[in-house]
Amino acid sequence: MKVCKFGGSSLADARQVSKVVDIVLSDLQRRIVVVSAPGKRAKDDVKVTDMLIGLARKSLAGEDASAELEAVVERYAGIARDLSLGDGIVATVRADLEALLAGPKDDPGVYTDALKAAGENENAKLVTEAFRARGANARYASPKDTGMVLSGPSGNATLEEESYANLFRAFSDFSGIVVYPGFFGYRKDGTVATFPRGGSDITGSILAAAVRADVYENFTDVDSVYPVDPRIVPEVSEGIATMTYREMRELSYAGFGVFSDEAVYPAVKARVPINIRNTNHPSAPGTMIVQTRRVEPGRPVGIACDGGFCNFIVDKYLMNREVGFGRRLFQILEDEGISYEHSPSGIDSISVIVRERNLDRETERRVTARIKRELSPDNVTVTHGYAMLMVVGEGMIFSPGMLAKAAGALASHGINISMVNQGASEISFMICVKDECREDAIRALYNAYFPH
Repeated sequence: MKVCKFGGSSLADARQVSKVVDIVLSDLQRRIVVVSAPGKRAKDDVKVTDMLIGLARKSLAGEDASAELEAVVERYAGIARDLSLGDGIVATVRADLEALLAGPKDDPGVYTDALKAAGENENAKLVTEAFRARGANARYASPKDTGMVLSGPSGNATLEEESYANLFRAFSDFSGIVVYPGFFGYRKDGTVATFPRGGSDITGSILAAAVRADVYENFTDVDSVYPVDPRIVPEVSEGIATMTYREMRELSYAGFGVFSDEAVYPAVKARVPINIRNTNHPSAPGTMIVQTRRVEPGRPVGIACDGGFCNFIVDKYLMNREVGFGRRLFQILEDEGISYEHSPSGIDSISVIVRERNLDRETERRVTARIKRELSPDNVTVTHGYAMLMVVGEGMIFSPGMLAKAAGALASHGINISMVNQGASEISFMICVKDECREDAIRALYNAYFPH
């Protein structure tokens, strides 16, 4: 059995929805279909999720949101008209949205999550009707009824472990095609909670793991995963045929746009192969993500980069002799709810890299003050504006000169390396550069490792 997920660009209009129906019906193994909310139909269009966020904000502010409501309903109505689905589904969408708008507003986060989730929820109902119009045995399944239990803050919820057993039972015996809304689930108190943006990928991965699918197919708008961002290196033309879970995890963490790292984890844990495909070119085999693959020694699989990092540099003479120094430093970050990304260290210094979005000015001031007060360092410096580049590949293991090649390529372009860190697995290394050098650094590394 295959679980397949279709993103917003794959469901933006009636033509795209028809492609999705064709793709699913062409393979009897495609049994569970996870859908996103309708995405942009053109570059200057607005995603339905963003429209719903705007609708929630206006409603919470006590303003008249009737125009925003009509705009959202019309997006679904346009798809329904072009697919000749009748007025029933449009009436359902309108009634559902009106009920959500009239819901309790005592918790703005919960209220907004409920409206955001409607993008996927209403689209799942519409896509179900599109399958039925083609004579398929299809049904909509609710995350609430199937036991998708989440917890945590609105907009950043996480899955409760019991959900896997719930979902396995819900789908242990069914016929036809199930259409399932991505992006959200329900807390135990019955309130809606959403994953971070891009959460439909997470839903698809969870379902694939829960039902022990043979393959998790993630349909998007590219033929395959490319070794580097084509927006930065337009000349890249050859995609990646096969990569490992570890490679995808490393690249996703560092900003690979195809998958978020949270979306990889459930399928990886269950060892379900992931196949990234193109809705607009379904005959292309795409990229397979698997447990192991044959590798070419000395060749990375990809280069990724993400910006928005800052660095705490703590200096103290004889730090290495002070038992518990690192633990106390990280305890300060934990107390402030800050996770760290990397921590390169020397004999008398340690760096802690964190994401700037997790560190406002007041938090930075508190953390710095606590480090000075509790650890008595010689110096504490916080520097901002870093980008993190990751060079990743199973073929890099035991291959000498990989880092030297990167250093040489960056030096030849006048790009200074701020810090370097290599994991024990040797399948990747991280290089920090200043944010303004990011794109030049990516191009330099691509030309060094992937000569034309």
